[in-house]
Amino acid sequence: MAFPPVFQKFLPFLRWFPMGGPTIRADFIAGLTVALVLVPQSMAYAQLAGLPAYYGLYAAFLPVIVAAMWGSSNQLGTGPVAVASLLTASSLTPLAAPGSEQFVVLAVMLALMVGIVQLALGVFKLGVIVNFLSHPVIVGFTNAAAMIIGLSQVNKLIGVPMGRSEHFIEDIWGVVKQVGDTHWPTLAMGAVAIAIMWAIRRRAPKLPGVLIAVAVTTTASWLIGFERNDTATVEQIMEPEAKALLADFGRTETRIAEINADITAKSAALKKLHVEKGELSHDAITINYEIELARLQLKDREDENRRRNRAIRSMVFEKVSLDGTPRYFALGRVPAEHSSDGRRWRIAKAGSDKLKLVGGGEVVGKVPEGLPPVGLPKISWDMLGSLISAAIVISLVGFMEAISIAKAIAAKTKQKIDPNQELVGQGLANLVGSLTQSFPVSGSFSRSAVNINAGAKTGLSSVFTGLFVLLTLLFLTPLLYHLPQAVLAAVIIMAVIGLINFDAVKHAWHANKHDGIAAVVTFVATLAAAPHLDNGIMVGAGLAIGLYLYRTMSPRVAILGRFHDGTLRDARINNLPASDVVTAVRFDGRLYFANVAYFEDAILEAVAANPKAKYLLVVGDGINELDASGEEVMHHIVQRLNGNGVTVVFSGLKKQVIDVMRATGLFEVITQDNVFATADLALAAIYARHGDHAGEDALRPVAA
Repeated sequence: MAFPPVFQKFLPFLRWFPMGGPTIRADFIAGLTVALVLVPQSMAYAQLAGLPAYYGLYAAFLPVIVAAMWGSSNQLGTGPVAVASLLTASSLTPLAAPGSEQFVVLAVMLALMVGIVQLALGVFKLGVIVNFLSHPVIVGFTNAAAMIIGLSQVNKLIGVPMGRSEHFIEDIWGVVKQVGDTHWPTLAMGAVAIAIMWAIRRRAPKLPGVLIAVAVTTTASWLIGFERNDTATVEQIMEPEAKALLADFGRTETRIAEINADITAKSAALKKLHVEKGELSHDAITINYEIELARLQLKDREDENRRRNRAIRSMVFEKVSLDGTPRYFALGRVPAEHSSDGRRWRIAKAGSDKLKLVGGGEVVGKVPEGLPPVGLPKISWDMLGSLISAAIVISLVGFMEAISIAKAIAAKTKQKIDPNQELVGQGLANLVGSLTQSFPVSGSFSRSAVNINAGAKTGLSSVFTGLFVLLTLLFLTPLLYHLPQAVLAAVIIMAVIGLINFDAVKHAWHANKHDGIAAVVTFVATLAAAPHLDNGIMVGAGLAIGLYLYRTMSPRVAILGRFHDGTLRDARINNLPASDVVTAVRFDGRLYFANVAYFEDAILEAVAANPKAKYLLVVGDGINELDASGEEVMHHIVQRLNGNGVTVVFSGLKKQVIDVMRATGLFEVITQDNVFATADLALAAIYARHGDHAGEDALRPVAA
């Protein structure tokens, strides 16, 4: 039986019922099909977000189920997506080292903040706020983000390290300079994966190409021993420059730990002083200053080690056994009397005691079995301010992506989509996800397409998808150990290629030059601001709003003339003669504070250009809104022109405009006799008042 609407309002998934056997079977098959795509994709997107790959499985479990149950779309597939993952990485990289414990804490905290923002917008029915991100801005941002995502995976595809700095272009250039050090087995793995996915997409699109590529390459990785790892001490590194960098790195790490301990101790003392002496006491201000100074020193030391780590990881070594002990010489500097093992080794992770070296391809490695830890996210109050703008941007961009996909699906299924309910679903998905170690998620176009093409009827398909991910977490994680990182990079690259759409930018340009400018500027700003992508979209959104205000400040004003077919048209464009009786002006736009000066100037110029006319007709069909500033200026114009012997007449005014006129007393000044439903009725009345001596005047209504 169907549940009453009052229950469906709070538990939207009740609309799925009653549900027959055919529907359950269809949803089961669709859920399994989507899971086969989601498992490898989610791991790839976790790495794009700067997290260990298995965090993608955490984000592909409960968020997928919750979004389906509390959203409004039956086929929308939620989970890790490329743009939200990249925004997560770009927001957190300046605050913590990717993959570190602090980075994970901040990523989960960011998911919580995104969930709260989206849920609040949905509960208070503020879904319309996403309209501030215009389509051209999203188009420009998506194209730039897709290019950045693709380029950020090139180093994993060729097996070289990539530094992370404040300038993405500088990081990419660092990768380009290492092309000569390409690890060919790694490139081969990535190339094979791309070839498999491309061929299946072209020849057999119904098959899970991503899963097949992952299965083939993971098996090959296991068979050939693709992974080669080793550990060493600083003494085993024989390159003087590398030793010096490692020694400095270790000393600075020690200093960073000391500064962190000092900040923690002083923060505790500061809280105590706030209670005992107040926030503005001399002692409190002094300690607060010392904490800020320590934080600056901490940032400097962290930046130094980030640069050292980038330099260390870019070095290539050859392994030689001397007296049974492995030694690592710089590439090409092995003593003539010794021979290397034939592999190229890199220091993957520097440390004070042990160094991790990589001599083969990188793989996902051990994935923890079992459910993710459940609990409230750790809140870093110091970082809260730094993450607010990122949370808002991810919330809006993620929801924009989700609702666009949901509407595209609804065009096929004829289902009604409720944007505010979708916000609630996405918000709860991120909120619940943060309790199970998830990073921010959103709706996925590719997986939603797979879902609907596989025959999904209700959101139960996403519930099945989440349960299949749960089975993977519980029993199948050992199979993922040998999955090459290059294959995950290939999965991401193939996924984002479809996001690059320069035709959409061209279309926006043809539709409106200002929209085209907003799209292009957003594209350029996003590329230039990378890795801080939120700055790029903020620039684009601000510019789009500014250009809109600029357009409304100077709306189209047309002096009207009588065309040969009897209609009123723009006299200048159609070269129509002026009337000696009436000046007819059409104003196309809202009349509000930003354009009242323009309106006043246009009216007075039109009257001055036709001094013989004793009537002014304002054709108000295009005036949709009148605010206090507009009413005041209109009042002033009517009184001024009446004082100069010119009668002001209005036609086609909308109800909301007349309501403002009545409320402010302007209607009584104009009088009912000078307000008409249409321009022709107004002109007929004007000529009747003027008398027949006007003859065949240019604006005289055509006789029926």
